[in-house]
Formats: sequence, C-alpha cells, structure tokens
Amino acid sequence: MAPSFDFWVKDSHKGTPVVVKMENPNWSIDEVEGLSDDDFLIGSTPTGTREKARNKNAKQLTWVLLLKAHRAAGCLTSIASTFVSLGSAIRRRVASGRTDADNTSSNENKTVKIRLYNCIKVFLWLSLMLLGFEIAAYFKGWHFGSPKLQLQYVFTLPYGVRDLFDWLYSCWVLIRVEYLAPPLQFLTNACIVLFLIQSLDRLILCLGCFWIRFKKIKPIPKQGAVADLESGENGFFPMVLVQIPMCNEREVYQQSIAAVCNLDWPKSKILIQVLDDSDDPTTQLLIKDEVHKWQQEGANIIYRHRIIRDGYKAGNLKSAMGCSYVKDCEFVAIFDADFQPTPDFLIRTVPHFKDNEDVGLVQARWSFVNKDENLLTRLQNINLAFHFEVEQQVNGAFINFFGFNGTAGVWRIKALEDSGGWLERTTVEDMDIAVRAHLQGWKFVFLNDVECQCELPESYEAYRKQQHRWHSGPMQLFRLCLPDIIRAKIRVWKKFNLIFLFFLLRKLVLPFYSFTLFCIILPMTMFVPEAELPAWVVCYIPATMSFLNILPAPKSFPFIVPYLLFENTMSVTKFNAMISGLFQLGSAYEWVVTKKSGRSSEGDLVSLVEKKPKHNRVGSEPNLEEMKAELKQEQEQKAKKKKHNRIYTKELALAFLLLTASARSLLSAQGIHFYFLLFQGISFLLVGLDLIGEQVM
Repeated sequence: MAPSFDFWVKDSHKGTPVVVKMENPNWSIDEVEGLSDDDFLIGSTPTGTREKARNKNAKQLTWVLLLKAHRAAGCLTSIASTFVSLGSAIRRRVASGRTDADNTSSNENKTVKIRLYNCIKVFLWLSLMLLGFEIAAYFKGWHFGSPKLQLQYVFTLPYGVRDLFDWLYSCWVLIRVEYLAPPLQFLTNACIVLFLIQSLDRLILCLGCFWIRFKKIKPIPKQGAVADLESGENGFFPMVLVQIPMCNEREVYQQSIAAVCNLDWPKSKILIQVLDDSDDPTTQLLIKDEVHKWQQEGANIIYRHRIIRDGYKAGNLKSAMGCSYVKDCEFVAIFDADFQPTPDFLIRTVPHFKDNEDVGLVQARWSFVNKDENLLTRLQNINLAFHFEVEQQVNGAFINFFGFNGTAGVWRIKALEDSGGWLERTTVEDMDIAVRAHLQGWKFVFLNDVECQCELPESYEAYRKQQHRWHSGPMQLFRLCLPDIIRAKIRVWKKFNLIFLFFLLRKLVLPFYSFTLFCIILPMTMFVPEAELPAWVVCYIPATMSFLNILPAPKSFPFIVPYLLFENTMSVTKFNAMISGLFQLGSAYEWVVTKKSGRSSEGDLVSLVEKKPKHNRVGSEPNLEEMKAELKQEQEQKAKKKKHNRIYTKELALAFLLLTASARSLLSAQGIHFYFLLFQGISFLLVGLDLIGEQVM
C-alpha cells in the first residue's frame, strides 16, 4: 500500500516510520520517514536543518521515482501480454480459414455480395503500387511541403529529364493534376456539404432535446385516465391484446412470457398471444408447455403456431390480427421475444390514448440488461441512447411522428386497420406501418421515462446482420412509399420531413458520406494530394458530433474515441445495406433472427421466483421431460465444441487500404491525417478479425 502524504496539514509530530511493500518488486525499500514541519522551512532554518531537509526530499524523490518506474514496468508488462494475446487470436483467426463469404445465404447472389469487396480490393492494390512509387520518388527528392509545388517543379524541369523514373513521375503528377484531382475534389466537396448538412440536423436535434429538458416537456395523460387497480372502477381499462412474436427463441421465451403474464392489468381486460414461428419441433413444444403452465396459473394466454410461415414477422403479426377475438380488443401491445416489460407498463402507456382519438401509437424507450457486457454492447448503447433520448423524443414532441421500433409499443387497432395493416413488402414492417399511419393523420407519443428492458447483440456477426436489415429495409420502403407520400393529404412540411430528413438525410446520406468520405476519399487524397481534405473535416467536426452523440449516455465518455472509430468502421456494412435496399439486390430481402443470449433483468428474475407456476402438467406432452434433457445435453455438447469467429473480408481490405494511406501520409508530413488513418485502419483490422464483441474461440 502506498503512503499518502498531506502537504497542507501542519502537525507537530515528527516523522513516522512507514513500511512500503510492493508486489514482486525488483528492488526493496525498507523504510521511509514521513514529512515533518522542518521539511517546509526555507531560508530561516539553520544549515543543518536545511541539509537534513534536502536529504529527506532526496529520499522522497527517489521513492517516488522508483514507484513510478514500478508502475511503468507493470504497464509495459500488461501491454506486452495484450499484444501477445492479440497476436495469438489473429493467428487462430487466420488458421480457421472461415470468412463471411462462407455464410452466404442460398437466396443471395454471391456475385452481388462480393462486388463491393472487389472494388475495395482494386483500390487496395492500386494504393500499394502507388505507395511503392511514392517511396521511390521520395528518396529521389520528389518531396514537397505543398502539392502545388510539385506542378511547379515539373514545369521547371530541364528539357531532358535526368532518367526514366523522373519522366514517369512527372507524367504521373501531370495526370493527377489535370485529370484525377478535379473530379476527386468535386466529390470531396459534395461529401463535405452533405456532412455539414447532416451535422447541422444532428445539432438541431440536440438543441431540441436540451429545450425539452429545460422546459420539462413531457407527455401527460388526461385527468382521470391513469388506471387504479385497487378500486377496479376508476381509471381507464380498455381491452388490450398483447402479442409476443418469436421464432426459435430458446434462450428467451421463458422470461418474455413470464414478464408479460405479470403485467398489472385486469385479467378480464387482457389477452396474450404467443405467436410462435419456430420451425424446430422441440422449441415449439417447450414454448407450448410454458404457455400451458401460465394458463394453469390463470393467465389469459394463447399459443399460436403458423403452418405456412410467409412474411417473417410481418406475416406472423398479420395472421394473428385476423383472429375473430381480436375485434373485441381496442389496443395491441407488441413485445419481441427478448423484451421484459415492467409490471406497470400498460398502466403507464395505455392512459395516453384516453380522450386523444388521434393518437395511434404510444412508444416506450429501450434499456438493456447487457449494455456493459463488452465493448461492442457499450458502443451500441451509445447509439441507441441517442436514438431514443434525442431523435425519438424530439420528433415525438415537435412533429408527433417517429419510426415505430417494432416492439415495446402500444397501437390503437383502429390506426392499424386504417393504415392497411401489416404488410410483408419490406424487412422493416415496423417503419412501414408507422409511415402509412402518419400519412393517414395519426399522431405518435414517445415516453422517454417508460423503459422496457431487452438484449443487445453481443457478437459482431449478430450485430452486423441486424444493422444490414435495419439499413436496407428503409431504402426498400422509400422506393415503395415515395408516391404515397407525394400524393398524401398532409402538410408540405410533413412531406419534407419524411422525404428529406427521415429517409434521405438520416437513412441514405449518413451511410453514404461516412463510407465515401472517410474510407475512400481520405485515403485517395493521400495519393492525389492536389485534392485536399481539410483537417477540420477529418478531426474537429467528427469529434464534436461524437461528443453530442455520447451526451445521452454520459457514463460512456471514456469510449468516445472507440465510438468514433467504430461508427466509421460500421459504415461499410451500412453503405452496402443501403445500396442493396435502394437497388433491390438479393441481400435486401434477407431476414436473420438476431442471436440472443437469454440474459434476464434483476426484476424479471425476482418475478419468476415470486410467481413460479405450479408444476401440474395436465395434458402436457408425454415426452417433454425427455426432450428437455436431450436439449440440455445438446447445449452442453455445443458448448464443449471449439467454435471459430469469422474473418470479414471487406473490413480487412479497408484496413490495409487505410494503413497503406497512413504510410503515404508520412511522406507529406500530414499529422492529423496520419493519426486518423492509422487508428481507423487498426479499428477496421480489429473488426475484420472479429476481435470485438463476444469471443467464441
């Protein structure tokens, strides 16, 4: 334990012996005396006292230096061990030989999938050749502080150049000045303009959020609408249908069903549908048995399984809404399989519909049971906290419209019917129904203080597939609903918000400029320095935007730099998804259920303990216990098997492209560009080797 010296408190005690012990020291310190008042006497002290003070100060300085050296040695040791473990992980990744191309679905065109990868490879090989060319030119004296001086130097060369290399390099300089730099600079300026517009939109959203907090703007239900379960008569108790769509959700079906069955609402006024689309017979029986147990406890719950599983989640919800008993319900609450609503969820959401006949949707925000599980979940939490705290809340308060999140929301069934119901035309059925309801004049309410806990993807593979669906679907929807938006009988500013802000700026422009500007244009400007990208575009504006993004999650401030780098890294996935959705490529229609770990909230675990159903299985399947035992044994065997993380080729290609460009930037002494390219390249390298998120090796 290190001693603590207080230099500001003057006591009359003399030095007290302090024994200092270190773990595995390379040196030994037997005794150090504490400071006394004589150590602070300067000028007026006798010579002997001053000499003694100097000796004590020397001892203290020696001790401090030794302590700092010990800490530095420990830090270096930890860094070395980190690099060793990183190197071994990289070696295992490469040895496994599994890439993202091995997981291509059968309905996806492989040629379309690798088209972007081939383009990146072309840029990479060109940059490698140009790097060698530039290094050779550097050692021959072709290095200048300004790109314009290169052209001046070419014009001042004597008629007979010194050798063939000088002639080739002078021709290269003329070609890039005359033919490459102008279009590249034009594209750079266009992306900068889009970047500034998108940054301005984000700044306005943040100002709107600050205004909401300053004015304490909050949706408040009408007087007398808040439910009172104790009286049973006061309050607002309409018939509510609760739907839990799921598909092969072995890990989370128990906790989701338990959470919904524990909702505080009159049993005669709630009907729960478990919409099971599982194609695994064992999973079907497990979910069916769980529903049966809650039926024995008195819950008004129904198990429903489709034979023809068309339309994914939209088809599942559409089929469920066609049941005859749905006409008796006025509202429908939807929860995905990993969502765990608190018991008072309906009490805090449904009253907002009373005496507000134009309100079609009440949306709650998400919170996450595993947000601190690893770096990937921490970065996701930053993004989603901004989405709910800023985007959803501001749009809900000032425009009465936002994209439905697909879960943790309550719909007025009449609004669903007026909007045409659930359609299976896109992979973002939640956004589709929200846009159509908005065009019909329905208003939305966002409750920032009502949370519903769920899970974040813990592996990069699961997160990547989720983001692909979330960014390809909006572009599909934009193509389909653009004519409807133009013809809709709503105000012009609402049409402008839908077309230019909601779809183009936030769904198309954002992934376009993020990928193009920071992953393609920036490395190209290193090899064509006549096209300049200002330092404030590379550093200051992105840092400011990252700071604004992280404000809703203040505990995540230590991760602001990894967040900035990771967002640019994810731009390749989002850009690819946006292009596939916009041009309706094969991968745009791919639907993959996000992998879940089955983590439960503390409150959910308590409710499971307090309200554990009785184990009277009247009418249950006879071999169910055997199936559960087999399932448990199967899971144990899978856990023992050695799994392999994948290698992502596009991310790796971009990593080498950015690292090559960072080496080129050293030749022109571009400081901020070099550091950005270096760290961004390392970020792509870590993601490409799947070294972020859940590690399965």
